[in-house]
Amino acid sequence: MLVAFSVAPSGTGNADGSVHDAVAAAVRVVRDSGLPHRTTSMFTEIEGEWDEVFDVVKRATDAVAPYGSRVSLVLKADIRPGYSGELDGKIERLEAAVDRQQAAGELG
Repeated sequence: MLVAFSVAPSGTGNADGSVHDAVAAAVRVVRDSGLPHRTTSMFTEIEGEWDEVFDVVKRATDAVAPYGSRVSLVLKADIRPGYSGELDGKIERLEAAVDRQQAAGELG
């Protein structure tokens, strides 16, 4: 399964609203998990089996908790039994489709 999630504290007391230290704590948990992952400006994607992925999400959420009075977690999952390597595979198939459409003149 693939899970894209974003976890951040609120009620941090930071005048500028920055949450990068809290997010860094969560990303460290993901990186230490050993599971395939990718972090972008808005989400972290992680790939693995249900129990191991959700364990990492819980630990990442717990790592953010000390940074504020509450925690917000946004999560989206792609559950496709029998598939692995989808963190990169989905992007590769998308890029190939874009290239085919571009070559066929379907895209501007």
